[in-house]
Order: sequence, then C-alpha cells, then structure tokens
Amino acid sequence: MTFALNPRLEADTFFVADWPLCRVLLMNDARYPWLILVPRQDGMTELMDLPAADRVLLTEEIARAGAILRGRPGITKVNVGALGNLVPQ
Repeated sequence: MTFALNPRLEADTFFVADWPLCRVLLMNDARYPWLILVPRQDGMTELMDLPAADRVLLTEEIARAGAILRGRPGITKVNVGALGNLVPQ
C-alpha cells in the first residue's frame, strides 16, 4: 500500500508515529497539544469511505490518542473533530 500525506499536513505537522491504521501527527501549534490521525489509505477522503473494520480501528486509535493527551499535565478535556473541510485526507 502506498500512502502520500497531503502537502498541507506535511508542512504544518511533525511525524509522531505510524499506528496500525493511522499516521499520528502533531500540529505545529505551541498553544495546544493537537494530534492529527490520518488513515494511511490513499483515496480515502471521508470517514464513510473506510471499510467497516477500519472505522472500528480508527475509533480505537482516537481513544488511544485521547488517553495519551489526557495523561498530560493540565489537560482536562479532549476534543475530537474532522479536518475534511481543510484537507481532503
């Protein structure tokens, strides 16, 4: 499987890790610890484009990322959102 990260994400983030489904990125924004999870599947631009099993895995990876963030000092709330209106990935 080939995977190409959107150029805007490439420019605005730092690589953290590759999890089973997603590439985990850290947004270059010192105000917030902002993780971005990008499914490493070309051509997938919408959540509903993922196969059902991958949607389940994505949910698990979101929960994992949230737990990591919540474990940091000063983090009391974790927000989850989609960036599809900014980048098609």
